[in-house]
Amino acid sequence: MTLEEFLAQTQSDVRGQVSDRMVAGSYLTADAAFTEIVMAHMAEVGMTFDPKILHVERRVGPGSAMLRLSGFAVSDDADQIDLFVSIYDGLDTVEPIPDSEIKAAAEQCLRFLGKAVEGKLATAIDPSDDAYEFILTIQDCYSELEQIRVFILTDRQAKSKSFKPREIAGRSVRLEVMDIERLFRHWAEGKPRDEVVVNFEEVCGGPLPCVYVPGENEDYDYALTAIPGAALRLIYERYGARLLEANVRSFLSQTGKVNRGIRDTLRDAPERFMAYNNGIVLIADGAALARAADGSAGIASLTGMQIVNGGQTTASIYFTDRKERHIDLSRVRVPAKIIIMHAHDPDAEEQLVSDISRFANTQNVVKISDLSANKPFHVALEKLALSTYLPDGVGRWFYERAAGSYSVMLARDGATPARLKALKEAVPPSRKIIKTDLAKYVNAWAAKPHLVSLGSQKNFERFMGDLAADNAGPPDVAAFKRLIAQVILFKGVQKVVKAGGYQSYQANITAYTVAVLSRLLSDRMSLDAIWQRQGLSPQLQAYAGDVARHVDKALRESAGARMVSEWAKKEDCWVEIRDRTYPTPATAIPELA
Repeated sequence: MTLEEFLAQTQSDVRGQVSDRMVAGSYLTADAAFTEIVMAHMAEVGMTFDPKILHVERRVGPGSAMLRLSGFAVSDDADQIDLFVSIYDGLDTVEPIPDSEIKAAAEQCLRFLGKAVEGKLATAIDPSDDAYEFILTIQDCYSELEQIRVFILTDRQAKSKSFKPREIAGRSVRLEVMDIERLFRHWAEGKPRDEVVVNFEEVCGGPLPCVYVPGENEDYDYALTAIPGAALRLIYERYGARLLEANVRSFLSQTGKVNRGIRDTLRDAPERFMAYNNGIVLIADGAALARAADGSAGIASLTGMQIVNGGQTTASIYFTDRKERHIDLSRVRVPAKIIIMHAHDPDAEEQLVSDISRFANTQNVVKISDLSANKPFHVALEKLALSTYLPDGVGRWFYERAAGSYSVMLARDGATPARLKALKEAVPPSRKIIKTDLAKYVNAWAAKPHLVSLGSQKNFERFMGDLAADNAGPPDVAAFKRLIAQVILFKGVQKVVKAGGYQSYQANITAYTVAVLSRLLSDRMSLDAIWQRQGLSPQLQAYAGDVARHVDKALRESAGARMVSEWAKKEDCWVEIRDRTYPTPATAIPELA
């Protein structure tokens, strides 16, 4: 597929999303649909967190400059914030966008950030405004933020993909561009890790001295080195979850948890870190070699660098230094084994990466159960999705066990425009499920909306913990269909809530509505009927709308002076909402046995 064809496909997806929302009885602008699509992709590949649409385009005061925002994402620990601004034109041909237009949009977003930090925005808008809660969040956590980024999203082609950071209220703000070319590169390669380029001459002051062993076959080369602790901390700060292959991303989540032994060594005996620590294992798609300062072989840079073992070590170095500023990382060296991949077959390369990760992680305290994508549950779901057809005998759902596998499937099997069109009709993006979303759908129906409200990563961790505690075997076809029914139910309620005109907290209202429906109807609800219908009956949609209105009122009343989104994370909130009185269905619901 060419860049032009990818642009046409993207525009088709945007129009399809707008049309779907209209069918559901709500309105979505093409600009917002484009923003949703791009933000969802960035979250899926680990570039951002749990993004939300938020349209802001206003002035504060007569004659003041325009403020602009299209969406935002806040990390689970509220220590990182991403802001998104879209420049969408709906073009069917690839057109350039000048840097000046990108900078102007970035300036409007930075102005929004600055006014929010100063407190001027919160006093200028009504508390019922969609943006009010996010503005308060910025005010509350800004002084503690470790990373702030502004992303310009555009369906045109930008010359520059990043710009010089700006300083707002004493904090550095990074400026990046996600244009149609960069988005296409992700889709075509199926490996957004290719954007992770680590220049050791920049972060270490020179190439890393190493022992370099060329491979005896064409699969990989091998290197042994020691990475300075300060450099590893900087690399993690810059790339975060993007350093992780899909099967270990959930393990190296930015939770701030620090291993006590690693912390004590960094604090009390940093010069002994290399002696005490097992080190880390890296893979890379390419390496540039140069002479180190002592004349030995050295690694100047790595392209597509990924940590497949040593996640706890890396995260602990970062968070220990962040929380205990007095430690001296200049005395820390981390032993590292680096495997430079040469595989030309994407499937063979993916298998080799998975094997390296799996075997590396059987040699120390990181157990194989931490590699979520390789757990039998996820492997079985992926296989069932590939082999289980819808009742029409044509369509299928797609379970994306590894990030980017849906795009790889389209690229591999949709070799011609006609085949690609047929493939997307049989397995459309709307029937693609990622691991964190599955956890959200299942936990909501399992009456755990407070966990869903924690955010995608924390909810996923709890979901995986429950799977391990239940010790259940891999799902069969019947269980797969019931899981998909829960997906359909959640998505159906989500459409009802979006069409309901709620000003804010739609994600919380959706999760709690599904949980209340489960509590009221689960003993009579036929998930098999939902699977057969591949949708919700008008009667069930109408009843979900009634329940959602009661849930919205209950959330706001029970929150009191607290932020609803924070209150919704508490189990006490679920107990409060659960025990309220809800209406009975006005008409018979076909899905009820």
